[in-house]
Amino acid sequence: MKNLISPLLLASGLLLSVPTLAQTTGPDGVRSSTDYPAASGGSDSRNTGFGIKGGFTAAHFRGDDKKNYSDEGVYNTFHAGIYAQYGFSDKISIQPELLYSRQGFAGNNGLTNAQGQKINGAYDTRLDYIQVPVLLVYNILDNVSIHAGPQVSLLTKVRENGVERKIANENGNFSYAYNSLDYGLAAGLEARVGPARVGGRYVAGFNEIIKDQDFTKTGNRALTDIKNGAFQVYVGIGFNR
Repeated sequence: MKNLISPLLLASGLLLSVPTLAQTTGPDGVRSSTDYPAASGGSDSRNTGFGIKGGFTAAHFRGDDKKNYSDEGVYNTFHAGIYAQYGFSDKISIQPELLYSRQGFAGNNGLTNAQGQKINGAYDTRLDYIQVPVLLVYNILDNVSIHAGPQVSLLTKVRENGVERKIANENGNFSYAYNSLDYGLAAGLEARVGPARVGGRYVAGFNEIIKDQDFTKTGNRALTDIKNGAFQVYVGIGFNR
């Protein structure tokens, strides 16, 4: 996990500095989130609108069978997508999103692959998801909000050590299959300056990544109880409805 420390420190510093900047005053002070043109009958941009977003993802895996992987590493990748925000008051809104998120994990499982080859050294699995988080957003300051809510993810592609494979274990060609559906929780912090936003969140998956393990091929080292985890840092641009 030491590979994750530098991105986390960088993200934390960025998130702490932006709210401070957003509250500065002066002749050319930074625009607050209420300074948008009232093009839609005076709607408040903090709570109602839509936009695009994307950024960096530091993915890893969790669960009891994580111990069966050695040399655990962080899978550094990205995510991008769109969001909509629906306000109920000057403090509370709901924000559904549609994201493409590339996740995965790195390490060494010490097992043989489908071709009977021993996997040595670095081992990485790339998982491409279409994700739909639905977040409750609460404005703790004019320009700063916390958000949390459930997330559902559909697995669309798997690559192991750079080679694409089927999600399912068709015709018993592989020693395990992947779950095509994941679900979990996302929570984080976001700051806004005018139409721009920057934020960070942690996403925890609750469903096992791997299923239907064939112990006759993999031996007695269970791999099924591993789950997704990811820290995301993003920037975005918002528009009034």
